[in-house]
Amino acid sequence: MVTKKNGTGPSAEGPGLFPEIVGTDKKPAIPIHNTEKQIVLLIAILAGFITPFDGSAVNVALPTLGAEFHMNAIALSWVATAYLLSSAVFLVPFGKIADIYGRKRVFLYGIIIFTFSSLVMTMVPSTEMLIGVRILQGLGSAMIFGTGVAIVTSVFPPGERGQALGIYITAVYIGLSAGPFVGGIMTQHLGWRSIFLVNVPIGIAAIILILWKLKGEWAECKGERFDLKGSLIYGASVVAVMYGFSTLPDLKGASLIAVGIIGVIIFALYEMRIPSPVLDIRLLTKNRVFALSNLSALINYSATFAVTFLLSLDLQYTKGFTPQHAGFILIVQPVVQAMISPVAGRLSDRIEPRIIASTGMTFTAIGLLLLTFITETTPMWYMIIALLVLGTGFGLFSSPNTNVIMSSVDKKYYGVASGMNGTMRLLGQMLSMGIAMMIFSIVVGPVVITPKYHQQFMSSLHYAFILFTIFCILGIFASLARGKNNHAAHFEKK
Repeated sequence: MVTKKNGTGPSAEGPGLFPEIVGTDKKPAIPIHNTEKQIVLLIAILAGFITPFDGSAVNVALPTLGAEFHMNAIALSWVATAYLLSSAVFLVPFGKIADIYGRKRVFLYGIIIFTFSSLVMTMVPSTEMLIGVRILQGLGSAMIFGTGVAIVTSVFPPGERGQALGIYITAVYIGLSAGPFVGGIMTQHLGWRSIFLVNVPIGIAAIILILWKLKGEWAECKGERFDLKGSLIYGASVVAVMYGFSTLPDLKGASLIAVGIIGVIIFALYEMRIPSPVLDIRLLTKNRVFALSNLSALINYSATFAVTFLLSLDLQYTKGFTPQHAGFILIVQPVVQAMISPVAGRLSDRIEPRIIASTGMTFTAIGLLLLTFITETTPMWYMIIALLVLGTGFGLFSSPNTNVIMSSVDKKYYGVASGMNGTMRLLGQMLSMGIAMMIFSIVVGPVVITPKYHQQFMSSLHYAFILFTIFCILGIFASLARGKNNHAAHFEKK
């Protein structure tokens, strides 16, 4: 553990052998005018909106898209999976590349790639090209998410960082909540290709602002050698794990997960032996705050990402709602998240972020527990209350937890920390969907969900929500166990 007895480190013990890996913020910062900070935040907001909007809007358009290209269920699932896999593989490597060669440069190239690939998506003629361009979009998304949070953290000092991250994460939530609603309307009236066209003007606006207004490069690891071999091992391991979860409960899926875990172990051992690793393993082994905060993020996303998917099926299959009606109900959760996140971020600048994030995880566990009792006749007010509690929990958790992650490391690791946080999000999303699919496969089987199978379907929901509730309860302990961080101590002294 890397801590300081006087309370200025991430937890309660001394700095140990590696004091440089904790976030002390002792290096003199270059003064930045408030207007420049707001421009940086605006650019981050634009980039933070388009990537989750794209991902959530595409899910609504999948049936229409599949009909046009005559895609089977497996090929259709790859439209979403290819994007997630590509993002997960490149997040940490590009976070390190950004630390070496400049975060602004990687961020700019990421938005250019994402905007260009979005434009190409409006013209794709085949299934193969469609999935290929989605991989390119995932690459651009990784470059954006691997540096966006790092740039915001670099520009805003500890006293303002939580509020700025809260506003940024609010933009992400707005993108997530607007995606299904706006995407459904656009798909119905303008066709599925119009969803990707939305990204183009927003991306161009962000590119212009970066070239015109964004100053500085933020390259604290300049001169270090990029670890290509480690990046390849890391990428192959992530692909094996994530693809394995997507094919559970087949033996092939379990085998791939096992291979991926072995790859992760090999990756960790290799990274500890080289001077300039793509991911400094000491961040996980010597910095308890960083490790447990990322674990908390992984648990939170694992327990919550599949909720919208499961409730969407419940509302449409067992309750008989239209997709539009179901969307109006499900939008409650991300809207509440968007409202609470900036408030939670601001509070994390003044109150111990660990407490706020742990409170959020508790609310999430309560919301999931409420969902374990739903039946075919559950009234809508009960569903909405559960979604309100879930939205409150996730809104309280996400920005303070991100604040802790970014404030628990030194400036030279901001890119890697940002990439690691994004990777936990993607792994959690895949794990959440993998668990839901595995439960469906075991309880319901490969059948169309008709009234004949509603009882088995509801049993699947109960098992999933019980398991997710247990996840969140464990997450509360992981969140509390991380101890204090330097960020909170800064305000305790004041």
